[in-house]
Amino acid sequence: MLKIGLTGGIGCGKSTVAQLFTQLGVPVIDADNIARRLVAVGQPALLAIRQAFGAGILAQDGSLDRAALREIIFSDAEEKLKLETLLHPLIYQSIQAEVVLLMQQARSAYCIICLPLLFESGKADGFVDRILVIDCPVEEQIARVSARDHLTLERVQSIIASQVPRPYRLTHADDVIDNSKTDDRLAERVKKLHNLYLSISDARI
Repeated sequence: MLKIGLTGGIGCGKSTVAQLFTQLGVPVIDADNIARRLVAVGQPALLAIRQAFGAGILAQDGSLDRAALREIIFSDAEEKLKLETLLHPLIYQSIQAEVVLLMQQARSAYCIICLPLLFESGKADGFVDRILVIDCPVEEQIARVSARDHLTLERVQSIIASQVPRPYRLTHADDVIDNSKTDDRLAERVKKLHNLYLSISDARI
């Protein structure tokens, strides 16, 4: 099965593009969804995070207080690395398991693996067969994330700064979708790539 790694900076529209692939019947494995399951109440990963960062990262109901954890990790690079060291191996193990299941089901020629931190995690080489980057200008990222997550400009900028630079993503992409404007052509771009990935999959058989 052809594995397409879908990535991009925060606010570039990865989830929107992933949903369009889903509408075409393509299986999408989302690292963020996996991470949420891993840190659900009662899961070992949540206990490990509490031990690493303290009880202050828990909400009153015992669930993860994402805002509190975000403030910690995007204020200190070492704390961010600590969290990634805990979660990334578990996330990638889960992704591998889902890929194996899809291959056993043999219901699709390719799959999309949505990995916001594909480059940052060092998994770009070998883990996926092709990299699709969703792109928009940094100014647009800031505007979208500020409106969506109600974060300060400084916090949004710190999150963007923690990710690989936009030119790096574009240089290392096999395919790029320009999502700087929200219009009907986005679905057309996804459909074009869908046909490309099907043809590549056929050629690999």
